[in-house]
Amino acid sequence: MDNPQILELLKSVKYPGFSRDIVSFGLIKEITINNDTINIDLALKTKNEEKKNEVVNSINQILSQHFKKINIEIIDESPNRPTPNQTGTPAQQSQFNLSNIKNVIAIASGKGGVGKSTIAANIALALREDNYSVGLLDLDIYGPSLPIILGINKSPGMTEDRKIIPIEHYGLKVMSFGFISGNDTPVIWRGPLVSRMTEQFFNDVHWGELDYLVLDLPPGTGDIQLTLTQKLRMSGAVIVTTPQDIALADVQKGADMFRKVHTPIIGVIENMSSLLINGKVKGLDKNNTDNYSLDINGIDEKININDDGSFSIPINLFKSGGGLKESKRLDVPLLGKIPISIEMMHATDKGEPIILSQPNNSVSNIFRDIVNKIDSQLIN
Repeated sequence: MDNPQILELLKSVKYPGFSRDIVSFGLIKEITINNDTINIDLALKTKNEEKKNEVVNSINQILSQHFKKINIEIIDESPNRPTPNQTGTPAQQSQFNLSNIKNVIAIASGKGGVGKSTIAANIALALREDNYSVGLLDLDIYGPSLPIILGINKSPGMTEDRKIIPIEHYGLKVMSFGFISGNDTPVIWRGPLVSRMTEQFFNDVHWGELDYLVLDLPPGTGDIQLTLTQKLRMSGAVIVTTPQDIALADVQKGADMFRKVHTPIIGVIENMSSLLINGKVKGLDKNNTDNYSLDINGIDEKININDDGSFSIPINLFKSGGGLKESKRLDVPLLGKIPISIEMMHATDKGEPIILSQPNNSVSNIFRDIVNKIDSQLIN
């Protein structure tokens, strides 16, 4: 049995939590065979021992029918960056120069107006909070909004070799078409120009070394998405939806596009899941708060008032459950449900994302929980 035959066998081993196999992920670094012994170098940087054991056990189970002795060595090397002497070539090689970027994740949706940019900014900042080096790229050429969300009003610099230097802001390396064109300038471009500009954001931007590059994608399945899926090896996509069925129809098209091109879907976020109203009742008798509650027309449940007079009211403005429905359809986790928050609205308009301006807010904690789930889903 030769190496190509072994690789074909190993393609049946799926990486835990993903629909892709360990060969297409580039985890198989080297295979050597000596009579009835096989040695495999396996690139697994995950800290999750359960995932490591699951992969190793699956390999042993498949190859034990053909070899008496199987040696699997787990090496500390990035699986998404194949080495020149790698035995197994991934199904999709990146055509962009991103060798210094460990993980590329896309925040995407087939539907517009679901809050992708706000989510992308807060996810990037939550990753930075965990001491990762993070870049944030706004790829919505027709309607860039990250400059407003982050409060950036300046142009990027250039290196001596004519590379664009991302703007460093809030600890992130940020790039947006809005920095170049201006937010007030309409863009009327055909597909080839859009694709060319998309490529320049990767090849002509000096990103440096990053643990994460977060992509804020435009809605739909157009030229930008096609360019990325054809030329970029992404770690995965996060699908954003709102709860109602009318949004799901378009969201599903976007999600299915990623599946067709074998880009892993990390999970689903349901945005605008409810309207969250936080408030405080003044002038209460602090010694007798047990007798107080709020009775609001249209809300059946009892709204309790805390000892300090504070209360929180979740109101389902839309039909609920769209995010869970889509996550079940895709067989991926529901990463989180983000409510409509008045505090987040004001923070976004000020250019100070809520995770920075109000770190103890319940919505900020939802973003942290989402990032923990994303980080645990990735293979490095």
